[in-house]
Amino acid sequence: MRAKNLHFKIATLLFALVCFTMNTNAQKLETHLGNAEKSVPFADFKNTDIGPVSKAGIVTTTKNVIQIIASGSDIWGTRDQFHFCYVLIKGDFELTTQVQSLTVTNMYTKAGIMARVNLDDNSQHVFFQVFPNNSARNKNNGGCEFQYRAERAGDMKAIYPDLAKAGTQFNVAYPNTWIRLKRVGDVFESYFSNDNKNWKLYATHTEKLPEELMVGLAVTAHDNNAYAVAKFSSVRIAK
Repeated sequence: MRAKNLHFKIATLLFALVCFTMNTNAQKLETHLGNAEKSVPFADFKNTDIGPVSKAGIVTTTKNVIQIIASGSDIWGTRDQFHFCYVLIKGDFELTTQVQSLTVTNMYTKAGIMARVNLDDNSQHVFFQVFPNNSARNKNNGGCEFQYRAERAGDMKAIYPDLAKAGTQFNVAYPNTWIRLKRVGDVFESYFSNDNKNWKLYATHTEKLPEELMVGLAVTAHDNNAYAVAKFSSVRIAK
């Protein structure tokens, strides 16, 4: 009987230790806003094609993965073509996600986190996005880029990695690629990580946008006659 009681006490202690460890890990999800992140059920996301895409976007979900299949010529210039999965968020936020994979439909295929004013193809927005790989592109020698349209129907602009300092710290390595977009007032910050623990600030951008924005995941094939496939997981929001 004493042996059974001892085993019971040991089991209880181990269970308590596991629970303590889980709670400790949960506390590590504190964000730069000082608030705990919360998972966003995929059912809460709306999704739609933006712009005159030739192939309708397709979204499928499993327990922890959302797959977006999208065509579209690009998210660039004065008008966009892509697929968008989004929720409405008012005020400051941080949205974090793991990018599991992105097909190389084109070297400029893009997937990432967008905050957008509306669903018009020429809407103001900010977009922290990744490419399929780390090949050199224009002024970019890494796997990600911060882009924005400051005025409705205006030309988009980009913030590129610092060629002298960036090195390989912003290289994608799917599935070990996490990205985060943060808003505080009119200031937007983008962060990048290869382990979801050590985060590096990629860019800071100030843009006057409405308090309520459409925030979520955007994918464009950079080829309106083909599909690109992006897989995301662990979509989390802090407010």
